[in-house]
Amino acid sequence: MRSSRRSLLLASGASALTTLSRAAWPQTWPARPVHIVEGYGPGGAPDIIARLIGQRLSEQLGRPFVIENKPGASGRIASDSVAKAQPDGYTLLLVLNNNAVDAAIKDKLTFDFIRDIAPVAGIYRLPLVMEVHPSVPANNLAEFIALAKERPGKINMASAGTGTGTHLAGELFQIMAGVSLFHVPYRGVAALRDLVAGEVQVYFGPVASSLPHLKAGKLRPLAVTTAARSPVLPDVPALGEVLPGYEFSAWYGLGAPSGTPAAAIATLNKAVNAALDDPAFKAQLADLGGTPLGGPPEAFGGLIAADTEKMAKVIRVANITVE
Repeated sequence: MRSSRRSLLLASGASALTTLSRAAWPQTWPARPVHIVEGYGPGGAPDIIARLIGQRLSEQLGRPFVIENKPGASGRIASDSVAKAQPDGYTLLLVLNNNAVDAAIKDKLTFDFIRDIAPVAGIYRLPLVMEVHPSVPANNLAEFIALAKERPGKINMASAGTGTGTHLAGELFQIMAGVSLFHVPYRGVAALRDLVAGEVQVYFGPVASSLPHLKAGKLRPLAVTTAARSPVLPDVPALGEVLPGYEFSAWYGLGAPSGTPAAAIATLNKAVNAALDDPAFKAQLADLGGTPLGGPPEAFGGLIAADTEKMAKVIRVANITVE
């Protein structure tokens, strides 16, 4: 009887400690800096978004949110590092629509995005902009399609890497327009740099990082990739106006290693949504050409799942392989 009573007391004590630990945990986290890992390098759209949300989270949660750039392998070096990180709430991943590609080709990778990364919150959705170097003799989308049909495989299309959103947006365009471009994959932001330099001719780039070059006349916009026109480029048509049914958007959010305590994810989700409700932050995002996402982690997970299915179809039709 004593042994049984002792076991019961020990079990009750352990349960109480666990409950106390869970109750106290959200009050003590974060107790040190939190790292947001992004996979495309300083100066690009992912880096811009990571720093904007990182600053807001620092203000709300009282600890530094440090942006850690880990470019390479179309963002997969960053994803892999977070997938294998300690699930303690101190390492986060800036998740992009490119990660839907990772989920679609998981057999080729050292991590399974859906299994290894837990959705935290969606942040932002924006169009890509189909942009060309001014030397390209096409002033609008119809002229570019005609030019590409005259020169099959001769127009160089840059991307931020094979299998990225900037690549798949271009592949979807080629499928629907019936043209063939020569794909030139880069490592992250180098694609935009070489487009400005005239080393390549066309790029489906994030509006956020492209806007300064478009405004300066260094690049010519032909179309945006979302279903509707962008408020920051109101005179630039949507691709769907010429190719009905075309739609491709970039989006950003936060993810954490699977197994991260639910309380940490809930705290982060609440902080992200609070930032997105702030008019000043909304205005910052609008200036970059996009709209806020927000919502619970489940909503962000649903967006990832839907785009994974869409990306898988493009990968299959375009016969894209990722080493």
